[in-house]
Amino acid sequence: MMYRITFEKLPTTLAELQALPQAKLQKPEDTAALTVAALCAYPESPEDCFEMLNFLRGPRPLSVMEKQFIRDRFLDGKDYIPRSYFAGATPENDYTPSVPYAVEFTDSVTPVAEDGYKRFDVRSGGADTARPITLRHKPSTGEWFLWEQILLAGIRAPKSRDAWA
Repeated sequence: MMYRITFEKLPTTLAELQALPQAKLQKPEDTAALTVAALCAYPESPEDCFEMLNFLRGPRPLSVMEKQFIRDRFLDGKDYIPRSYFAGATPENDYTPSVPYAVEFTDSVTPVAEDGYKRFDVRSGGADTARPITLRHKPSTGEWFLWEQILLAGIRAPKSRDAWA
């Protein structure tokens, strides 16, 4: 199944994220899309990004190692990676997404075998293959929380940074 979640504006703080209708986390696709939006906040404020991700992770906050992993992915000015998951963002336009911001993804071709988990494949304008994101359901609240994401893997450089362009 294909999903498309849109945002008029990307959240830059936890309060802004929590004000979005998707922040009820009642659908796994909402949590997946909010994860992409939260990662976009990292270049301006790593701490705000981490606060949003911790909210999306529910009772399992980021570890020191996970925070360092995220920091490492943004080294060398790779702030364009999370933007690449929005519709219209390609290397040719330096990963400038269309507005409203739209994240499109499908049910994963390799679904999780365990009950209570859901995996999606998220398309990037800079990668040949979709990247997985896994959510976990908390039955007592009905919420879906971020369990694992492989969204910050390398992609093609934006045209303005490509020495071979």
